[in-house]
Amino acid sequence: MQRLKNFFSDILREMRKVSWPKRKELTRYTITVITTVAFFAIFFGVIDLGISKLIRVILE
Repeated sequence: MQRLKNFFSDILREMRKVSWPKRKELTRYTITVITTVAFFAIFFGVIDLGISKLIRVILE
C-alpha cells in the first residue's frame, strides 16, 4: 500500500514541474493542428479522387 501511495505522490510532484502552455499558445497550436489535418484530408481526398478516375478511364 505504501508503494502505491509513493507512486501517486511522485506523480503529483512531477506534474507540478510540467510547463503547461498558456491559453494563447494552446489556441494557436490547436488551430495549427486542425488546419494541418484539414489540409491533408482535402489533399488526400483529391489525390484519391484523381486516382479513382484514372483507374476508371484505364479499365473502360
